[in-house]
Amino acid sequence: MLRRQFLNRLGLSLGATFLTTQQALAFTSASSKDNTGFSSNEPISPGDWQALRDLFPLTRDYIQLATFLLASHPKPVADAITRHRQALDENPADYWHSKYLTIDGDIAKSAADYMGGDPKCIALTDSTTMGLGLVYSGLSLKPDDEILHTTHDHYSTDMSLAHRASRTGAKVRQIDLYDNAWEVTVDDVCQRLKSAIQPQTRVFACTWVHSSTGVKLPIRAMADVIAEINQGRDKQDQILFCVDGVHGFGIEDQDISKLGCDFFIAGTHKWIFGPRGTGIIWGKDTAWQRSEVVIPSFSASYDVWLGNLTQDKVPVGEHMSPGGFHSFEHRWALPEAFKLHMQLGKQNVQQRIHELNTQTKQGLAKMSHVKLHTPMDSQLSSGLVCFEVDGLQPEEVVKKLHTRGVIMSNTPYRKTYARFAPSLLNNEKEMDVALAEINRLG
Repeated sequence: MLRRQFLNRLGLSLGATFLTTQQALAFTSASSKDNTGFSSNEPISPGDWQALRDLFPLTRDYIQLATFLLASHPKPVADAITRHRQALDENPADYWHSKYLTIDGDIAKSAADYMGGDPKCIALTDSTTMGLGLVYSGLSLKPDDEILHTTHDHYSTDMSLAHRASRTGAKVRQIDLYDNAWEVTVDDVCQRLKSAIQPQTRVFACTWVHSSTGVKLPIRAMADVIAEINQGRDKQDQILFCVDGVHGFGIEDQDISKLGCDFFIAGTHKWIFGPRGTGIIWGKDTAWQRSEVVIPSFSASYDVWLGNLTQDKVPVGEHMSPGGFHSFEHRWALPEAFKLHMQLGKQNVQQRIHELNTQTKQGLAKMSHVKLHTPMDSQLSSGLVCFEVDGLQPEEVVKKLHTRGVIMSNTPYRKTYARFAPSLLNNEKEMDVALAEINRLG
């Protein structure tokens, strides 16, 4: 499609795109209920995206296409943080003692209500990176055991596994699950995984949604490959399947306990809109049995140490949650984020994000000066869209769009791409404007 035809389809003129950016921002602001951007405390209706946007103090001076990095706190979460902080400030000793033995279990219950699984199998962390470090540092491995993972994983996975290997003598090997993200297929991914597993492989680690390319791996199908191999192995030699799930968690309508992996690790301050500095680990009972505590918990395990309780009475997730004093007001406010997503409806959330991402990919695919890397198929992609613009480095694309009222990002990898992340806080008009700005770069 010719550039002018494309812009005319959006109802834009070639010289007025920045003005249209402002119009889109005004459109986003139109139904705010007060000048803070916050709406009332009434429960949000399923799929009411404008009401959701009004819960955030997020600046409306830009079209926000990088909110997955670190969430702005929506009003229910911010209010809960304030309540806990005020109580801690007024009487920290009494307030902490009134909650510390029960509240982690309550938070795990709210997480399980949202994600599935047994609350006792959920540990609480401060981030995806902390969760990955805790799981991989605690794995029982022997010299010459193999840890298999992919070239598509984030620095945090890469280094957590490297550190564990250096301490245990285990070997680390990386594989490509695809050569070209745009052409990835379920069958090819599964065949490459099956071919790569060796008799000494004890751990397979991967990432559900790649922040490098936007590819969403077929975790369930991959789990079936691993399960078939494990059937022919003794229990102690079976492969643990570990998943960094942060960029699918809060988007995909998935019961994590049915996904097929042994460990699922994610931060909750990205797509979930949880308090900054929060995260979770879910693990099967059999997986936790092959992992050791890295940091002592402040759960009922403390009572075990005092001699008042036996370890079998302590939920494994609480036992694995790092203890010590941290930002309690943030962790204790996490249930509000899960509650908000449940009010919106998990299926509604998944459909909305995929709709906006499909609109984005279709628009980019029509531009002759753009190379789209993220698969068009929503079965193989989620909330991230990665692409290149001819003649421009990704960092230049980010800077140019920022000056035109659009905040986006580029991928933090050796091979970097420009990246949009259309989320629940965006609308179709904003995506049309962002696409028009990319078209102007041609």
